Amino acid sequence: MNASVSLIVTAYNRQQFLAKTIESILAQTYSDFELLIWDDGSTDHSVAISQQYAEQDARIRVVAADHRGFASALRAAISTTTGAYLGWVDSDDLLEPTALQETISALDAAPSVGMVYTQYRVINEEGVDQGLGVRSQIPYSSDQLLVSFMTFHFRLLRRSVYEQIGGLDSSYDRAEDYDLCLRLSEVTEIQQVPKPLYCYRQHGGNMTNDQLEQIRWSYRASVAALKRRGLEESYAIDLRVVSQFVLRRV
Repeated sequence: MNASVSLIVTAYNRQQFLAKTIESILAQTYSDFELLIWDDGSTDHSVAISQQYAEQDARIRVVAADHRGFASALRAAISTTTGAYLGWVDSDDLLEPTALQETISALDAAPSVGMVYTQYRVINEEGVDQGLGVRSQIPYSSDQLLVSFMTFHFRLLRRSVYEQIGGLDSSYDRAEDYDLCLRLSEVTEIQQVPKPLYCYRQHGGNMTNDQLEQIRWSYRASVAALKRRGLEESYAIDLRVVSQFVLRRV
């Protein structure tokens, strides 16, 4: 199968949300894609769920691999796909039906742009809309990306540009996508599609467990980018971790 777009879902014990994620991808208005579901050694029913969908749709391929961690699994998964455009969807999140159509149109219309990204909405564990994501409201610039990860979701990349920078660096255990976007911003134009075409699910499994560690890895990626750009003599990046309580109506 030689589809124009390769989409990847890496799953690790995500049986609670995986079916909804897959269904949101299959509901795309743009249909010329391959979907690789790479299972990273799940011990629940994630593989069985994935295989059920693969039996029903020839665009889906399932790889059941040993557990290696998200960044290494995603890099390995990407290497087995062939589409000229590529993107990935977290195994607990959702794509809006026109996400592919609109991001592909944006790339097709601007050959100098190597990556497009969309705005996103936050949903809770039950899928209830919690509003537009905060990062969606930060204007993009290569400089601002040093301190604000606004290129959060959904991203569609040209494979040629992904390969130009050497792909994902799997040594960034918690901030591999941020590091990737920083490196992409140094070689290509990046553009936002100003629509919330991705649903980012917040739940107990992703909200607090590795938050501090993720901040540390993001800081490391930002400092490395500053050095690559030759700015370390003029600027420094300070890390500030702030805890804040917010009162909201229920």
